Amino acid sequence: MNTAIIVAAGSGSRFAASQPKQFVELLGKPLIIHTIERFQACAAIDEIVLVLSEEGRNEFARLRAQFEISKLKSVILGGKTRAESVRNALDAVDASTATIVAVHDGARPLVTIDEISRVVEKATETGAACLVAEVTDTIKEIEGEYISRTIDRRTLRRALTPQAFRYEVLRRAFSGVHLDESVTDECYLVEKLGVKIAFVEGSSANIKVTRTEDLILAKALSEPPA
Repeated sequence: MNTAIIVAAGSGSRFAASQPKQFVELLGKPLIIHTIERFQACAAIDEIVLVLSEEGRNEFARLRAQFEISKLKSVILGGKTRAESVRNALDAVDASTATIVAVHDGARPLVTIDEISRVVEKATETGAACLVAEVTDTIKEIEGEYISRTIDRRTLRRALTPQAFRYEVLRRAFSGVHLDESVTDECYLVEKLGVKIAFVEGSSANIKVTRTEDLILAKALSEPPA
């Protein structure tokens, strides 16, 4: 059983809108629905666990009947941090049937079915896999008020989601650790186990909608060419 955990419990404080960014409309549908539908359509995913805030759960309950989401197993209340939210969702996964767990940011609605499939396939093969994208900017390291050196970007990648792991690997990674704001993704915890994480090249179009201008870009990337 392959499970997708979709994390969308954040407050969206950097998103200038009257409602949480997860429910802002993108091409006629709430952003979170676009995200869920990608995993719903992916044959490599058997079930979905959605993580929302209390306010988000109430809003989603009003929306759910409008969309076909047969793979949705449960809607879990998020924690104080992203990592706590993932752990809450992981607790809802049946250990007796779990194989691969793929964790995805709810605010990444442009992930493709192919990206999801390839990450799950790689995690099945190796135990842990992370979707990544190239770094296209020149990266500088700073020290005090000055630039100290230029880093070779050929060896750098941006971590995207989904990130997928064998269930027992992710369970161990979340056991007995303090889940504060420094834990920004699951790979961070899995790395601490000494587990090697394979990377899967993804698209730079798999953006995270964090600010209002990101939604404008997401709309542009979603709309078919005229």
